Amino acid sequence: MKKTMKSIFLTVLATVLVSFASTAQNSEKKLDDAGRITLAAFVAPQVAGLPDAAKSMLSNKLSQIATQNGMGGSAKNERFIITCNIVVLTKDILPGPPPMTALSMDVTLYIGDGIAGTKFASKSITVKGVGTNETKAYIEGIKMIKPSDPGVQAFVEEGKKKIMAYYNTKCDMIIQEAKSLATQNKQEEAIYKLTAVPDVCKECFEKCLVAIEPIYKQKIERDCKIKFAEAKNLWNANQNIDAANQAGALLASIEPQASCYKEAQGLSTTIAKKVTEIDKREWAFKMKEQEQTSEMIRAYRDVGVAYGNGQPDSIEYNVNGWW
Repeated sequence: MKKTMKSIFLTVLATVLVSFASTAQNSEKKLDDAGRITLAAFVAPQVAGLPDAAKSMLSNKLSQIATQNGMGGSAKNERFIITCNIVVLTKDILPGPPPMTALSMDVTLYIGDGIAGTKFASKSITVKGVGTNETKAYIEGIKMIKPSDPGVQAFVEEGKKKIMAYYNTKCDMIIQEAKSLATQNKQEEAIYKLTAVPDVCKECFEKCLVAIEPIYKQKIERDCKIKFAEAKNLWNANQNIDAANQAGALLASIEPQASCYKEAQGLSTTIAKKVTEIDKREWAFKMKEQEQTSEMIRAYRDVGVAYGNGQPDSIEYNVNGWW
């Protein structure tokens, strides 16, 4: 029976994956970040002497390169980054009026693992910028970096392949780390780690999805016990509309797969009956219904996204030795 259920699960999973792939090929709309490999634009402090306005322009340019080459993202604390270094080759003051500053710059782009500090790909471009001051010259030079340049596109594609190779080689370790977190009652963090593997890394994605299922069940079992106990206490303490609504909100968030779901359902029915007696109206809260496998996949991701969104906004990236 277990083998049959697993086969059904993987069959539905394959259907979902095909659907995601079809969306990527046939729609101009951007897939959500969970479905793709994405890059965070990062301007390192090591880019010495770069004016603040030019730093902002550089960050935007890096984001454009990622986005226009299918790797733009908005998730917090991305593991993989696109960054660069700028070296001024020549600086000339051109006679005016007004006098102009001309810069010739070597711009080297990098893609890599910003957490582990591993560089995956690099690409050097020489650009020139002329402006009424040094800041404007920097900005004009940065504008000359073209996301659609074939060399830049090849650089991004190389970085993407290296990231996919990262997931393929590290997959078992990622799963083991997630299982270890789950044993520490850190199910949300474990699910976050597993759902960070994008769909395009199909083999690892499927392995992680299978690994998520028991961890997710641990989470909903824990949540069910906590929510049911709290709802029961609220209702028993004061059986009025306010208590009913507070208890109802808790009960309505309990997942149908949890073992205490039937008990929660019974309490919900009891409260609904009482609300009808005291308030002469139908109670607004309904228990969740059993979800399909495809909906479960999105539920896993919702847990991961919620955990990620709760993390600090800033992260320290390691690019030591990249240039």
